[in-house]
Amino acid sequence: MDFSYDARTLELRERLLAFMDEYVHPAEAVLEEQLADPAREHWDIPPVVAELQAHARRLGLWNLFLPGEGGAGLTNLQYAPLAEITGRSPHLAPAALNCAAPDTGNMELLAQFADADQRKQWLEPLLNAEIRSAFAMTEPEVASSDASNIATRIERDGDEYVVNGRKWYITGAMNPACKIFIVMGKTDPAAEPHRQQSMILVPRDTPGVTVRRGMRVFGYDDADHGGHAEITFEDVRVPAGNLIGEEGSGFAIAQARLGPGRIHHCMRAIGIAERALELMCRRTLERVAFGRPLAEQGVVQDWIAESRVRIEQARLLVLKTAWLMDTVGNRGAHTEIQAIKIATPLTVEWILDKAVQAYGAAGVSQDTPLAQLWAGNRTLRLADGPDEVHKRSLARRELKRHREVGR
Repeated sequence: MDFSYDARTLELRERLLAFMDEYVHPAEAVLEEQLADPAREHWDIPPVVAELQAHARRLGLWNLFLPGEGGAGLTNLQYAPLAEITGRSPHLAPAALNCAAPDTGNMELLAQFADADQRKQWLEPLLNAEIRSAFAMTEPEVASSDASNIATRIERDGDEYVVNGRKWYITGAMNPACKIFIVMGKTDPAAEPHRQQSMILVPRDTPGVTVRRGMRVFGYDDADHGGHAEITFEDVRVPAGNLIGEEGSGFAIAQARLGPGRIHHCMRAIGIAERALELMCRRTLERVAFGRPLAEQGVVQDWIAESRVRIEQARLLVLKTAWLMDTVGNRGAHTEIQAIKIATPLTVEWILDKAVQAYGAAGVSQDTPLAQLWAGNRTLRLADGPDEVHKRSLARRELKRHREVGR
């Protein structure tokens, strides 16, 4: 692969860096003020996000993640360095560009699998950031790392489907602007394990849908991007036309959605690591202990050097994965997608940990972004499949290859 950026990527990268410097980074303090405003409805997205979105649309920095209709038409390799830049301010920049999860994955899913009516009703307003969405897959009462365990039922009754089940950690669903849930459940428990599940569109205001509470992540409620909800579906009736694809296709659709989602997370995580390293360097140059700056301590220099090495390694693996997704497709890049999902959050977690250590008590406080960045990044080792599931799959693929060579 060619490691240089093409002309379009360079132009967008320059434009995005200027947007970050002029609008996003100065807005971080505004975001904190608005989140702390006692007059604000707790789960509403702070007004500063809409202001940033207006600037981003004017500058042509909109829907950069989506390669098809309604998006910027970028390849994964073109989008990767742009997503990394947004990772430097993960609570503002992705949303400002309409490139924030879970809407990105939901838009990709709708663009690929929804019918024309579904796309018009739900995809178009999502592309315009008129509404938000959520992906309701994870459940509290089963091991959701194995999606075939999902217990929520989707049962046909005449011209309707009836949905019953309980979901939690449904990202974005506490936000009142979240108008549609993509719900995964079982339509045929007797079918083969990966043909039991289906996906269906459930509008938030459908009778029987109850958003019960916001879930916290290491004490953070993530209200700045709509929180994570526990939701119950009790005899929820929706038209049969709300089914996405066909009955039994839910597992395959989920895999198609989660592949691009994993690389997006990893792209942004590289930006988080870069910001953590920058904060670490600034802090250790300014602070003096035992007669000299922390930056002159050998252990601190080891952290800084090791951080740079790990960032470069992770970035190269992410770029290779993006290139493979563009050239041989998601299935052909399966090994690399799993590899980055394992390696990148661990790498970034290590760097954030060292940055926290360099800041001392301030590193675990609300006075730096490090603690919240650590909490969000640590969650990535669970989201979209825990490390152990990806390692199991990778190991089985390696062993299969060697068994075939042996035969």
